[in-house]
Amino acid sequence: MADHHQKQDYSVSNEQHRNGYSEEYAVRCAKVNKLRISGIDPWPANIPLNSNALQIAQEFAQQAGIKHYDIGGRLLSIREHGKSIFATMLDRTGTIQLYFKEDKIGIDHFTIFKNMIDIGDIIWVSGTSFLTKKGELTIDVQTFHLLSKCLHPLPEKFHGLVDVELKQRYRYLDLMTSKESRNRFVMRSQIVQTVREQLLKNDFLEVETPMLHSIPGGAAAKPFKTHHNALSMDLFLRIAPELFLKRLVIGGFERVFEINRCFRNEGISTRHNPEFTSVEYYIAYHDYIFMMDLTESIIKAAVEKIHNGTMSISYQSYIIDFAKPFARVSMLDAVAQAVGKTVEFIEYDSLQELCKQHDIYLTSEQQSWGFRLYGLFEKLVEPHLIQPTFITHFPVEVSPLAKRNPLNHKLVDRFELFIAHMELSNGFTELNDPADQAERFSQQAKQRVGGDEEAHYYDEEFVLALEHAMPPTVGAGIGIDRLVMVLTNTPSIRDIILFPTHKHVLKQ
Repeated sequence: MADHHQKQDYSVSNEQHRNGYSEEYAVRCAKVNKLRISGIDPWPANIPLNSNALQIAQEFAQQAGIKHYDIGGRLLSIREHGKSIFATMLDRTGTIQLYFKEDKIGIDHFTIFKNMIDIGDIIWVSGTSFLTKKGELTIDVQTFHLLSKCLHPLPEKFHGLVDVELKQRYRYLDLMTSKESRNRFVMRSQIVQTVREQLLKNDFLEVETPMLHSIPGGAAAKPFKTHHNALSMDLFLRIAPELFLKRLVIGGFERVFEINRCFRNEGISTRHNPEFTSVEYYIAYHDYIFMMDLTESIIKAAVEKIHNGTMSISYQSYIIDFAKPFARVSMLDAVAQAVGKTVEFIEYDSLQELCKQHDIYLTSEQQSWGFRLYGLFEKLVEPHLIQPTFITHFPVEVSPLAKRNPLNHKLVDRFELFIAHMELSNGFTELNDPADQAERFSQQAKQRVGGDEEAHYYDEEFVLALEHAMPPTVGAGIGIDRLVMVLTNTPSIRDIILFPTHKHVLKQ
């Protein structure tokens, strides 16, 4: 049977021209046809490699001698000099220079490279290492093979993709041409690995919980809704794994964590993407003070890993000092200082007048002391939290899953960690009184009826789980994306997510 793929004609149609395909694309398609006529497959089977750019550099530095290598990668540049050609190849470890000489590889192969090989092509080369007169480590190529033909020109080599949306939409092009982008995502992987290692070191068990929830919960957010045909029921992409992780604690897994995706049907900004990554971790027989210590140690370990032991780093216009113990300030203290009042005044005043003075407007369902305190905090305190700071003891109204403070039942034993005026972590001693939890779910349900789409649903199954006794437990979460932003000095969340959410653009 004839191989249809091998005989496919790569000529460019009028429709492709109308859809923006370049003249360069047409030229490269023509080369595909010429290669096939010459008996060369533009997409052949793999040829094994025995090294990479980094390994070659390391071995050359150690031995300062000549060695034979078989390597492969993408061509980023080609520079012709008569009967010789210099090229730059990129593999997963970095770049290395290649040297092709007509009398070394033969006139036929040299002509094929000169006329048929383009920037962007992936090739295999075999040759020996040497230093040029300029001192650049180079592979003296003895033979080469085309492994994969690139049909489109790459972005301009010195600037890469300049348009921000194109960098994010066509991330593969960004990674090909931007060392900075490649390094950023390598660091992201290292940060996630460090977080995991710190939790495993503390005897936590890594688990996976459902992405599809029959009732969304675990955070105040508007969920994405879908439908399961076989069960004939609506489901929601999870907004947080919290309620399932606490079920595991009830079941006897006393230290659990999950690093995974969450989904929230919210706006897109430099700090928000509808799909994001978090780590949530829960431990029995401890409280929020222990969890602040653990969270601080996890973040400091990530800083130390990424910045090679340096604990003072730059983030935009700030110098963030991670060496010092993170500040810990109660919300009452923070708001009192911001408005120039005593803590006692803030605790016992209705705060209605203060909210009016600072143009803080709340819905009819939010006319309580707790909502007003939180509104004042968001408006007057949060934008000024630059150095790592734990804000503690939130109002119960905005913390439906947290345990009340034993000395002040208007507050809960909760913290949020802020760095560079961004919330990076949220944690609290978990509410394990099933009656109290049921009442708070009921209050949240009333807020939903009042129009609050982010309020919690009443989760009867979770209340039932609590009725089987959850031990004293504390949980926390860290936003991986925001942590990566801070540690890589990246102002937009969309630049540290490989494929951020974009509106689909249909070709006309």
